[in-house]
Amino acid sequence: MGRLTDWVLAHRRLVVLAWLALALVGGALAPTTIDRLGFDFSTPGQPAYEANEAITGQFGNGGGNDPLLVTVALPEGSTVEGARTELTAAFDRLRRPGWRVATPFDGTPGAEALGAGDDRSAVALVWPPAVEGPAPYAAALPQLEGALSGTTVAGVAPVVTGTTVLAEGGGDERPIIVEIAFGAGGAVVVLVLVFGSLLALVPLLVAAVAITTTFLLVLGLTALTDVSFIVQYLVGLIGLGVAIDYSLLVVMRWREERAVGADDRTAVRTAMTTAGRAVVLSGVTVAVSLLSLVVLPLPFLRTVGFGGLLIPLVSVLVALTLLPVVLFSAGRRLEWPRSRPPSAESRTWHRIGSTVVRHRWVSALLATVVLLVLALPVLGIRLGSPEVSATATGSTPAAAAFRQLTADGLPAGVARPVEVLTADRAAAVQTLSAVDGVAGVLAPAGETWEAGGTGLVDVVLADDPSSTAGRDALTAVRDAADGLDGARVGGTAAGDADSVRAIYGNAWWVLPLVCLITFALLARALHSVWLPVKALLLNVVSIAAAYGITVWIWQEGHLTEALFGATATGTITFWVPVAAFSFLFGLSMDYEVFILSRIREGHDQGMSTDAATVHGVAYTGRLVTSAALILFLAFVALSTVPVVDVKIFATTLAIGILLDATVVRGVLTPALVAALGRVNWWWPARLSRGR
Repeated sequence: MGRLTDWVLAHRRLVVLAWLALALVGGALAPTTIDRLGFDFSTPGQPAYEANEAITGQFGNGGGNDPLLVTVALPEGSTVEGARTELTAAFDRLRRPGWRVATPFDGTPGAEALGAGDDRSAVALVWPPAVEGPAPYAAALPQLEGALSGTTVAGVAPVVTGTTVLAEGGGDERPIIVEIAFGAGGAVVVLVLVFGSLLALVPLLVAAVAITTTFLLVLGLTALTDVSFIVQYLVGLIGLGVAIDYSLLVVMRWREERAVGADDRTAVRTAMTTAGRAVVLSGVTVAVSLLSLVVLPLPFLRTVGFGGLLIPLVSVLVALTLLPVVLFSAGRRLEWPRSRPPSAESRTWHRIGSTVVRHRWVSALLATVVLLVLALPVLGIRLGSPEVSATATGSTPAAAAFRQLTADGLPAGVARPVEVLTADRAAAVQTLSAVDGVAGVLAPAGETWEAGGTGLVDVVLADDPSSTAGRDALTAVRDAADGLDGARVGGTAAGDADSVRAIYGNAWWVLPLVCLITFALLARALHSVWLPVKALLLNVVSIAAAYGITVWIWQEGHLTEALFGATATGTITFWVPVAAFSFLFGLSMDYEVFILSRIREGHDQGMSTDAATVHGVAYTGRLVTSAALILFLAFVALSTVPVVDVKIFATTLAIGILLDATVVRGVLTPALVAALGRVNWWWPARLSRGR
């Protein structure tokens, strides 16, 4: 690290020009990068995916895209049967070449699930051809609305709704710069409070260079494979937090060295050989944890892993090269208006560390109990897509229409029917109609439903397929379809079930592998066996607590209305736990590395374990708190993205970082290090000889 710093300082102009060129090109091409990101959540090789591909290939619609719903909520005193003529005329306007349509008046028994008799609401399901991108019906919606223009039934105009319409933002995401600006604004406030000088701009400079450069690398990645649109948020906001975190660690150590009289070159060199080593270890640890996504059997998660992996690696490179140049060349001048660097040791954190060490067993017990209690809701976690009702919030016509049709007694599963491709539609209707939890089986006649000797039937579940009852009904439908000759089950709900199985059923070995690699890295860096073991256990408990709170908020619906203006989702999006684990595992380990590296340094200087622990907490407490607060604010910014799945993901990350920086690293880590005493420093003799 010392040789690298000497080389960097000797070639300052080259380093600055290289990073400036990368940042400018990356910033200029960032819109192109974002335009090339994809929205494919497919699971190749899974039964539902293959069925959906067959459905789309044969009929040109449906499969992995839920239908649009054209609803009519009749006024009081009117019924579906009474308005049958007007409703039939209105729904007939929906029929176009290549569009599949199901209405309450198709002449099959299952059609009654869409409205019949004394019902006050009626709905038609429409499957137009879909286009790639965030809004699959972007081309079809204007045509549909044009067909319905001027149409009324009993004086009421039909309303178009459905999962794609209800998705917040309508598929028209706002620029990522909005979220980055929000996160950067919060970071500026924290940095100004920490530094009280122009030095607060340095971490932001490092973050700006790291983010734009990472966008440039992601652009290169898009030339090799499809990259998920989620990556732009990870690069912009997690990149912001990680780059600032690493910068904070180095800058605060540089300040500490200057405070004790070191000249500019010595201060930079010492900061890089101490804090810089911790940055490298932290960055590699984050990258390793993200490898868990790369090996999963879902293409979009792999690209999230690759994209996320670039974030810490680029941030480390910028922190190791550009940052020392800035500190050496302009650091002293950027201390304005401070007259001298403040003390590196925090009196507040010294008191906290001393109290925790003095009451180590009580502190460890209380912190553990708190985390375990917070983790309890995770035992009831359900994975899938959010229930449709969770997106049908607010006052938009689409949301109000969906709430009205379910309030009027139509089945909640109508927005996400299960599609069954079969050679014998009559047998499928008879068999599937008898399944518990099925509200109706739609099997209209016509070439848009039958072609080439096979046809489609759509199973409308009585409950949302993401609910417990709906999931049970979906399983029963798939089991019943297995008894039909050659039947294949598709639809988004079946795709969700397959995704859960693909991620969590076949990749159980990923967690132990990541833990093993991380243990090896930490053990070698900290020259200890038990410090890494403790760090890994604390990470697992901390992440479990973050999961538990996320389940309590989103799945069970506590605080969702107050915080997000939404209702309970009934499930946690299937990819959130594994993606959150990969990021939280690495990001949380950052703080553990910062603290343990400083404790190890104190112990190597001859301090007792207790003294080294207090020393480590006193010198890193302010750093960890500030860094965690910046990351927390970045995740709060991420939670404003108008996509429920991303909101759930952001909630998990924000809670995880907050818990980790307070309960875990502020209390549990120093308490357990003090409790273990000499055991912390045990290292096999044969390894010591080879060191």
